[in-house]
Amino acid sequence: MFMASALSSSSSSSSLSSSLSYHHHYQVFNCAFGKTSLLRSWNFGMSGIRRLKPFSLTGLMDSRTRRTLICAVNQDAEEAFKKTVEVDRLIDNLRDANPNEEKIESSTDVLKDILKPVVDEVEEISWPPRDPNALNQLKKGIMQRENEGQLDEGFLAEVNAQLRQAKEDGDKPGLEAMLQKVLQLYASIVLSKRSYAKKGDEVLKAEQFLETIIKAPEEEWSKLLLDGITLGKGEVSPDELYAAIKKRTERTLIRTEGGSYQQRILTEYLKGIQSRAEEIVWVLQGNPQ
Repeated sequence: MFMASALSSSSSSSSLSSSLSYHHHYQVFNCAFGKTSLLRSWNFGMSGIRRLKPFSLTGLMDSRTRRTLICAVNQDAEEAFKKTVEVDRLIDNLRDANPNEEKIESSTDVLKDILKPVVDEVEEISWPPRDPNALNQLKKGIMQRENEGQLDEGFLAEVNAQLRQAKEDGDKPGLEAMLQKVLQLYASIVLSKRSYAKKGDEVLKAEQFLETIIKAPEEEWSKLLLDGITLGKGEVSPDELYAAIKKRTERTLIRTEGGSYQQRILTEYLKGIQSRAEEIVWVLQGNPQ
């Protein structure tokens, strides 16, 4: 349960913003029941552009004989427009300001959907799952949601909150193990997206071995380490593996936001591999377990 130490605080999820290819236009309409004006905004394409009159030299010449007109700006209307724009912006800001409650509900729904394969019809939690294929379905669901960008900081905060509650209750070991597995699978999927096993045409054996462990279930780490390091049956020395883990941790710290749940989960996953490797090396060196 090496994930638990990494998750200690809650965090709000960041909101996504998108840019529009059309300009925003505003028009003021007077209310029939008062003196205030309403601001209406909309987006439009080419069909919304007015047809312009052809440029006329005659009109330009005629304008020379005309008296210059000075347009008097209606100050009251202008001030009303400015106030309406300010109100409209305030409303937009309130809508965009961290909708925590809605985000938590959304993250909870995502988590429930991911856990469906390992929860039976009466929502009884048993671990390991009775269905041998359940873990594969769980991993598939996490991978799909991660590819869709749904496993953001809000989701990770929700998993952390549920995990902390399960630990405090103390009577839900199945739920606790299940949530730990969700975090392990998440870390494995995210870390596996990048490979550092090749440097030009050269294959870096320590990096390749580490990536094999990263992709594997936690239950298979011990066997992989026994077969992969030089003290066992492999070709990678413990020091080479430790150096590869250190490099991957440094890269992860650079590529993730400092203090984020993602950073903590990924680095703790790598620390878990390091700890397991040290345990195996200790035993292979003839030390007592």
